[in-house]
Amino acid sequence: MILVTGGLGFIGLHTAQALLDSGEECVLTQYRVARQPAFIQGEIGKRAFVEQLDVTDGARLSEIGDKYPITGIVHLAVPALSGGTAAADLRVNMLGLTNILEHAERWKVDRISIASSGGVYRAVTDEAHTEDTWLPIESTNPTEAYKKAFEIVSSHFADRTGIDLLNLRISGIWGPLYHSMSNLPSRVVHAAVFSSPLRPGMRGPSYADDGGDMCYVKDCARGIALLQLADGLRYRTYNVAAGRPARNGEFVDAVKELIPEAAVSLPEGHDPGGSGIVGYSDISRIREDTGYEPAYDVRSGVADYVAWLRAGNAE
Repeated sequence: MILVTGGLGFIGLHTAQALLDSGEECVLTQYRVARQPAFIQGEIGKRAFVEQLDVTDGARLSEIGDKYPITGIVHLAVPALSGGTAAADLRVNMLGLTNILEHAERWKVDRISIASSGGVYRAVTDEAHTEDTWLPIESTNPTEAYKKAFEIVSSHFADRTGIDLLNLRISGIWGPLYHSMSNLPSRVVHAAVFSSPLRPGMRGPSYADDGGDMCYVKDCARGIALLQLADGLRYRTYNVAAGRPARNGEFVDAVKELIPEAAVSLPEGHDPGGSGIVGYSDISRIREDTGYEPAYDVRSGVADYVAWLRAGNAE
């Protein structure tokens, strides 16, 4: 039985479905928000079980381990991007990680997968980002800082205890159930489907020729499940990504093919204050070790997302 922290979150729910599709049973933790989309409702209480958890509460985590035979952990829980103070972020991230690692050792799980992020490559100027790229210590946002810290601390803990641990560098995830609207693909699709203005991002307007590695959430979830369950992995760190650069303008073009009347547009060119580099995560490792291959490109992902929203599904 796989424990998925943050299991009722955006990536967590899709990961749970991918694990269920692989024949596993799951315990999905929630902090405050409880979401049970139609695709997983039929499994709740049968092969998927929901438990409330604040990851800083080690005693509550122990109770869950007493209740279920946990054989693996996928640690996806993360504090809200703009939800707390610096001290609160530190506590949730690092105490939560400490509790998860300690229980992974105590429960003798087969494997623990820790969610890192493609954000660790933020300062990298190479177009292709590989897992052995040297990363600077300096970090410009909480995600970049804490995910680097997670990888260092978790890997050291695994070296000392012998637990089987993976760092998952998850990049640019978008698609159904994404509710914060901080990434461009989701904002574009929502604006087109609901005939609403295209909202600017957290860092201001997005430009058509900028972009990055944007991985559809169903591909990401399948990649996580493949890594969690695979035998004979050769590495500890894997990119979980689309493996190709996607320009922001591609998402606008894709929605206009499906919804020609959509009033969505982006300024041409690159952000004048940006680097002009459209990087992506190399997926050679995960492809070679698990057979992972993204099933969705920009157009097919947009089509799937539009169909999801038009079917009346809530985010």
